Amino acid sequence: MAKTPHSPTSSTTHIGAGGETHQTAGGDTPVMTTQQGVAVSDDQNTLRAGARGPALMEDFHFREKIFHFDHERIPERVVHARGYGAHGYFELTDSLSDVCKADIFGNVGERTPAFVRFSTVAGNKGSADVVRDVRGFAVKLYTGQGNWDLVGNNIPVFFIQDAIKFPDFVHAAKQEPDRDFPQAQTAHDNFWDFVSLSPEATHMVMWAMSDRAIPRSFRFMEGFGVHTFRLVNDEGRSTYVKFHWKPKLGLQSVVWNEALKINGADPDFHRRDLWQAISSGNFPEWELGVQLFDDDFADSFDFDILDPTKLIPEELVPVRRVGRLVLDRMPDNFFAETEQVAFCTQNVVPGIDFTNDPLLQGRNFSYLDTQTKRLGGPNFTHIPINAPKCPFHNFQQDGHMAMHNPKGRANYEPNSWSQPAGGPRESVNGYRSYPDMVSGQKIRQRSESFADHYSQARQFFISQTPVEQTHIRDAFVFELSKVETPAIRARMVSHLLHVDQELAKGVAKGLGLSPLPAPAPAARPVVEGLEPSPALSILKNGPDSFAGRKLGIVVTDGVDAALLAALRDAAEDAGATVELIAPTVGGLKDSAGHDLTAQQKINGGPSVLYDAVALLPTVEGANVLRHEATMRDFISDAFAHAKFIAHNDAAEIVLAAAGLHPKARDRGVIAVHGAQDAAGFIQTCGALRLWEREGHVHAI
Repeated sequence: MAKTPHSPTSSTTHIGAGGETHQTAGGDTPVMTTQQGVAVSDDQNTLRAGARGPALMEDFHFREKIFHFDHERIPERVVHARGYGAHGYFELTDSLSDVCKADIFGNVGERTPAFVRFSTVAGNKGSADVVRDVRGFAVKLYTGQGNWDLVGNNIPVFFIQDAIKFPDFVHAAKQEPDRDFPQAQTAHDNFWDFVSLSPEATHMVMWAMSDRAIPRSFRFMEGFGVHTFRLVNDEGRSTYVKFHWKPKLGLQSVVWNEALKINGADPDFHRRDLWQAISSGNFPEWELGVQLFDDDFADSFDFDILDPTKLIPEELVPVRRVGRLVLDRMPDNFFAETEQVAFCTQNVVPGIDFTNDPLLQGRNFSYLDTQTKRLGGPNFTHIPINAPKCPFHNFQQDGHMAMHNPKGRANYEPNSWSQPAGGPRESVNGYRSYPDMVSGQKIRQRSESFADHYSQARQFFISQTPVEQTHIRDAFVFELSKVETPAIRARMVSHLLHVDQELAKGVAKGLGLSPLPAPAPAARPVVEGLEPSPALSILKNGPDSFAGRKLGIVVTDGVDAALLAALRDAAEDAGATVELIAPTVGGLKDSAGHDLTAQQKINGGPSVLYDAVALLPTVEGANVLRHEATMRDFISDAFAHAKFIAHNDAAEIVLAAAGLHPKARDRGVIAVHGAQDAAGFIQTCGALRLWEREGHVHAI
């Protein structure tokens, strides 16, 4: 029986007349074909008129191959261009059937397939991961009633109140158009000019200058739906809702100096972290929380629930945990899934509805429009990652890249044809919008209830620990120091005077700005009596263990086998991972003669890649490492970034070489003399950082 081009045959390799390598199919290796299924005999050479002659146009294999390559790239997203995604599921743990008729919230224990894409906002597709930026947290849930997209961020508020300003905001945040830089950062005149002329952005800027904008990992950040939505039950009763994703491993960010160095050492730091976690079976998990409230609360709340620059403190409306999101599988192909996934805020299911939030209303138009443009036409829902997993039927037909069309005679409705030729019909159980009463003049006007731009910005700042407040101040100084126009710097400080006097003075001092500008005009007086909200602090919501984190251990040939094994075991028992850093990645043995393989060479594995570090060289190895500049940087950076450092006796040599003499150390530099000390060190690492060190270290 003749084999088809796709039939497995045996595989052989031979060298062509010109020295090129030919690998021919065989065994379980499929035969290479063109897109039309024609077997390819030579994929190394174009068809020519003679060995040194011109290429021939009739070479259909070359033309198809190069044509497809020329069209590999689709337009990247204007915002959220750099993203990374994973598959998983949502499992309901607490029914919301009393307030929502959506099936996904009805049956406890039911699992719904999910795809999640994390992203940065301002950078292009090739930018680095750990930039100061908002992170997208978009969740596509393939429910039995259709796809529901919860397209959120890791920050619960936004820069603008009305979607008509979104193009201006994005243009200002992106590269300046005359010079096409900087990208993946907002430390330039255009961004701060726009923000300083838009008081409504003040609250969001406080978040963006906080450590929320430089998360340690996707796994350690919150997600928010941002807007107020509605839940609707079977009786048609509406309940307002705000959605939260709470990371199981707690919140964690990096410090700015650390972020800069991570981007140099590993621009794919967040991507690699997610890939390694899922690949090793340490599946990231978040709890879905909801803040539920009614019209009475909305009417009595100090701020407008439709204003996307405002949040509802969790102390006023507690977050009810109703389910868990688990990511357990990476995409089979990044382009086919992560790059082509199309999130649209208007993708909701029965029981979930919109409010009149003006930013949400604009997003409902914009997302559909941008996906149609980016993915080539109206049939982007035919791409498997975007297609519902429940049955779907409609009369939509044709268009660019249509993968399926209605079957039968009818392609319209109503029609007279019987089934199945007549096609789908409406359902009494179909989606119905909540019948909200709407009236008013047609005007272009912002509601007066949106006019307070500073009170919640102040509340956010006073909710931070002193360490976090210092980071916010320093971030403002850094960003505004890159602004070349003095008037823009002064204008931004004039807004900060409404947030906190000491913050404004600290920023002004860091900029050399004197005298202080007058406070910016405020549309409404600042409400100074708002209570701090502990839920807004990262450090007050950190982990209670070292689980999910990474320990970096510096070793040299002959490392103490018992101590190394004890540290490894203690870290793994705590749910952490371990990487070895050494002068060479291979050729190592421990003191018991066992072969060791390091994951990083010392000049390629800086301490910024780890949450805590341990130094376990031999005396001979330490005497070699003390001359290595990157070893000295490894230690000084770990100390400057307030990390916990374990060391054996021999490491005193490299600690001294890095300038970390005994008198300069603190309780975060911990001697481990033997295996018995390992568990205690790992337990201490659960605090992640020794923040008291920061005030004494100038490198931060």
